[in-house]
Amino acid sequence: MAILMAARLVIFDCDGVLVDSEPIALACFRDALAGIGLDLTLDETTRRFLGRSAADCRRRIEDLTGRLLPKDFQERFHETLFDVLERELRPMVGIEQLLDGLDAPVAVASSSAPDRLRHTLKVAGLLNRFEGRLFSATMVPNGKPAPDLFLHAATVMGFDPADCIVVEDTRPGVEAARNAGMPCIGFLGGGHHALTGSPLEADWLARTAEDLAAILRDLLDVRVAARPAAKIAEDAAPA
Repeated sequence: MAILMAARLVIFDCDGVLVDSEPIALACFRDALAGIGLDLTLDETTRRFLGRSAADCRRRIEDLTGRLLPKDFQERFHETLFDVLERELRPMVGIEQLLDGLDAPVAVASSSAPDRLRHTLKVAGLLNRFEGRLFSATMVPNGKPAPDLFLHAATVMGFDPADCIVVEDTRPGVEAARNAGMPCIGFLGGGHHALTGSPLEADWLARTAEDLAAILRDLLDVRVAARPAAKIAEDAAPA
């Protein structure tokens, strides 16, 4: 039985929301950086690069090293990452059940390049749920925290920004939603949140897919008045 009724667009980030891939990707990225002589801890890698587009990451790496990245850096990183994802990637716990009960339009807006985004969702068995509704930071001039990607997704899907709900797991993503004028749920269920050590300043917070479903139910079900945002955040905030 569907749990949600209203026809507002729900825009999901991919890594760290639909799939628990960020710890895998960050470890691979740290190793790739070490391969070009930039030795960072996993904590530093997370703080500097989590949630940012490939173009933004490239600029930051070049600022840190003072030299241009090898042209094949991204390609070699993706080859390694795809191999590890094939072995280890799984959907976020409970996210398939949430999607099964979600009677609302959905889309994915990710900082990942299109090939990585499609590969990630395919390996996790989620690609068919979002086929034709995938949006990558490569499609817009500026990645998160700029609003471009979310605004582009809303326009293509035919929704006003105010009628969209974003589900994000990183600070740049939450900032992008805020800059786009879209309410945002901060999802804390990914394994990388143990690395960040800082909360998300989203409108609501969810620790699990079950928490997320409950918040979406309040926001989307036109038959039930939503609880105050502060109360939802209090209920879903980490202990």
